[in-house]
Amino acid sequence: MARKVAARKDMTGRTSPTTGPARQSPPGRSGRARAFFERLGQPLATRRVFITRMALSVCVWLAIMLFGLAIGILGYMGFEGMSLIDAYVNAAMILSGMGPVSELHSAAGKAFAGTYAIFCGLIIVLATGVVLAPIIHHVLHVFHVMDDGGKS
Repeated sequence: MARKVAARKDMTGRTSPTTGPARQSPPGRSGRARAFFERLGQPLATRRVFITRMALSVCVWLAIMLFGLAIGILGYMGFEGMSLIDAYVNAAMILSGMGPVSELHSAAGKAFAGTYAIFCGLIIVLATGVVLAPIIHHVLHVFHVMDDGGKS
């Protein structure tokens, strides 16, 4: 059985031989699941797509923050016996990087507060990355599109 050799253009625009028939997929769709960001050879995303990505990123950020806040509230209520509002204030202040408000009395509460502070530092870095990822990707993709064709 003879193999067909088809020519395909790679990302740089050069033609390279491949084996098997060249398959065309509809624009915007590939054999794999659709990616969150456009790929290297694809055109720049529209404003609507970018705003949708930003809205989704902000929703994920909000979910991460609420998760971190819930852990702090439950921890302060459990380890320090604080009321809901006092636990909320302390958790929110640590999560925002300001520091605790109330004095801690138990050793378990102090250990929780220290661990929670480290956890909050990581949460802030993670949440910032989630929000900045679409912006950074869009800017880098603009530069790449301008570099490839001289047009944006």
